[in-house]
Amino acid sequence: MIILGLETSCDETAASVVSVENDKITILSNIVSSQIALHAKWGGVVPNLAAREHLKNILPVINEAIEKAKKKPVDLDLIAVTNGPGLIPALLIGTTTAKTLSYLWRVPLLGIHHIEGHICANFISNKINRLKFPILALVVSGGHTQLVLMRKHLHYEIIGETVDDAVGEAFDKVARILNLGYPGGPAVAKLADSYTGEKKFQITLPRPMLKSANLNFSFSGIKTAVLYATKKNPKNLKDRKYISEMCQEFQMAVSDVLIAKTIRAAKKYSPGTILLAGGVSANKYLREKLKSSVKENLENTTCLVPELTYSMDNAAMIATAGYYRWKNLKDKKSLEKNWKNMETSASLKI
Repeated sequence: MIILGLETSCDETAASVVSVENDKITILSNIVSSQIALHAKWGGVVPNLAAREHLKNILPVINEAIEKAKKKPVDLDLIAVTNGPGLIPALLIGTTTAKTLSYLWRVPLLGIHHIEGHICANFISNKINRLKFPILALVVSGGHTQLVLMRKHLHYEIIGETVDDAVGEAFDKVARILNLGYPGGPAVAKLADSYTGEKKFQITLPRPMLKSANLNFSFSGIKTAVLYATKKNPKNLKDRKYISEMCQEFQMAVSDVLIAKTIRAAKKYSPGTILLAGGVSANKYLREKLKSSVKENLENTTCLVPELTYSMDNAAMIATAGYYRWKNLKDKKSLEKNWKNMETSASLKI
C-alpha cells in the first residue's frame, strides 16, 4: 500500500510517501519546507503569512516527495491530510490541495487529527509488536499538553491536560522574556544544556499542580515566575550564566511536572507502553528523564520516544496515521467521496 501524507497545520509545508507491507511502515520520502526564518522576525507564526507560504510551496513539496519516492500518482492507494486542529488558513491550503488531488487522481482521501499523527510517529521508528496496550501517550507541543490513554488503536481518552498554556507555548514565552528569539523551545533547551552546574543565582521556579489530585497541568505560573524574576533584576538579562541557569531550571521544572503526572497516571491505569509525542518530544532532557523515570518506577512498562526526525511536524506521521485509520475502516468505499465531504476544523477533537 502506498500513501501520500500532507501536513500544513502550522508553519511547515510537508509531504511524505509511505509504503506499508504486512504492517511494516517504510518511509520512501519525507519532505519538509520550514518557515522559521519568515516568522522569526515576528516572534511567532503569523497565520496568513503561513498560508501564503504553504500555497507557494505545497505543490513543489508534493512533487519532490513523489519523485524522491520514485512513484507516480497512479501508484497511490490513499491520500492522508491533516484536517485539524491548527491554524485554519494554513490547514485550508493542505486540505484544499488534498481534495483537489483526490478528485483529479481518483485516490481515496482521509482526514487525520494532527495529534493522532504525532502519536503515530512512534509507530514509524518503533516496531509495532513492541507496543503493548493499553498505551499512555504524553503529548507535548506548542498547542497541546495532554495525557492520552489508548486502550486499543484509534481509541483515545484524554485523562489529563493543561488548564492554561501548553508546554511548548510556555517554552516560547520564556524565550521571549529572555530575549532568545523564535522558535523558543530549541533556544531554551540549548542554553539549558550549556549550564555548567554552578548555582550562581540560586534560581528556583515553582512546579505548579505537581501534587494536585488530578492529572492536569499548568504552565502559566512558571512563565510568570520567570517574568517576575527578570523584572526584579533586568541587568541579569545581559549575563549569559544567568540565562543558562534560568533555562536549565525552567526545563527541569516543566519536565518534573510532566513526568510526575505521567508516572502517576501510569500507576493508576497500568499501561503496557508509554509514548512521548509532539514537537516538545524533541527535547533531549525530557526524553532521557522520562525513559529513566519509567524504568525506575514502572517495572512492566516500556517507554518509547519517536526518532527526532519525526518528533517535529512532518507528513510521514500523517501518512502512518492514515494507514491505521484506513486499516480499521469498515466502509473504505466512502473514502472515494471524501474530496467533497471532508471538513477542516481549527479545533478538531481527537
